Amino acid sequence: MMLGNEFTSARLRRGEMSLGEKLWQVSWSLVLVILVVGSIGLGMLYSAANGSWDPWASRQATRFAVGIALMLAVALTDIRFWMRYAYAFYGVMLVLLVAVEIKGTIGMGAQRWIDLGFFQLQPSELMKLALVLALARYFHGADLEDARRMSFLIPPVLLVLVPFGLVLRQPDLGTALMLAAGSGAIAWLVGVRLWIFGLLLGGGLAAIPVAWQFLHGYQKNRVLTFLNPERDPLGAGYHILQSKIALGSGGMFGKGFMAGTQAHLNFLPEKQTDFIFTMMAEEFGMVGGLVLLSLYVVLIIYGFAITFRCRHQFGRLVAMGVTMTFFLYVFINIAMVMGLIPVVGVPLPLISYGGTAMLTLLLGFGLLLCVFVHRDIQMGRRGSYDD
Repeated sequence: MMLGNEFTSARLRRGEMSLGEKLWQVSWSLVLVILVVGSIGLGMLYSAANGSWDPWASRQATRFAVGIALMLAVALTDIRFWMRYAYAFYGVMLVLLVAVEIKGTIGMGAQRWIDLGFFQLQPSELMKLALVLALARYFHGADLEDARRMSFLIPPVLLVLVPFGLVLRQPDLGTALMLAAGSGAIAWLVGVRLWIFGLLLGGGLAAIPVAWQFLHGYQKNRVLTFLNPERDPLGAGYHILQSKIALGSGGMFGKGFMAGTQAHLNFLPEKQTDFIFTMMAEEFGMVGGLVLLSLYVVLIIYGFAITFRCRHQFGRLVAMGVTMTFFLYVFINIAMVMGLIPVVGVPLPLISYGGTAMLTLLLGFGLLLCVFVHRDIQMGRRGSYDD
């Protein structure tokens, strides 16, 4: 029996697992939490349409089902596949970002989408995962001395700056900042010195006066409105003021499902996307909001647990990058609707209506599950067992 267990462990370390063994290794409790959060999102979209599955909930249900299938497919794929083709995935996303710049679809004043006929693809969302994979591939096998050499850090900085600049031009400041912050989390885990982060942060703060000149008019209005929402209550400040009214009117237990006045009397803008948390808080109160936040915390804890249980650096870095990206989705959206940060177009994960964002999140969870399934395998610098 002991020899059998040792043989099985050796096979797992080499990644020689059957499909059944991989299914057994999947964290189904994590999948269950994802399904619960996604179901809450479908319920809120049903409410946003005043008790109708159309136009949002039915489409979201289809996308969610497809996303779950893709998530499980990614989870069961050999993690060394993602390492070998990390740069290729990054390159494809970079080409798509350039394609957006050349001939992208314009919506709501921004040029962020590629029209595929049956689907509006937003490459900047998928670039979040591509950048995580590319950085994890670059830093895999690097030691602490490598991470502290400035020459070693030049390629990853370029990997971040190129998509960062392209996304800023769309313009999409929220996504650009998420790319930078997610990359910073990976660099921190690798062991990049803190003074380098301080230097970059100081440079960013010093560049604010210059960057202000290049902001679009609506972006400047968002910042000014954040500082003083009452300066234009019927214009630029309307969104955030209505959001705060809806949040406060929900009280402790809310007004009831589909009974929120701010949302259903159309005072609350973008209730199916950016401000869906506000609608939920109005209908289910602070208790309902805390339940959702608790589920998000559970998902983040799962992410960190998988990060630190993984035995190879590529998996740890991928898990950290995906977890940090998910955290930023949650933090930015909720802080935005509460007026703690300026309004940016970041959806509430697994709740807000959207196609590419939903796909990105579920593919990210697929990578997280993939890391967990293959947490004990031995990986060489090029992603194979033998090298």
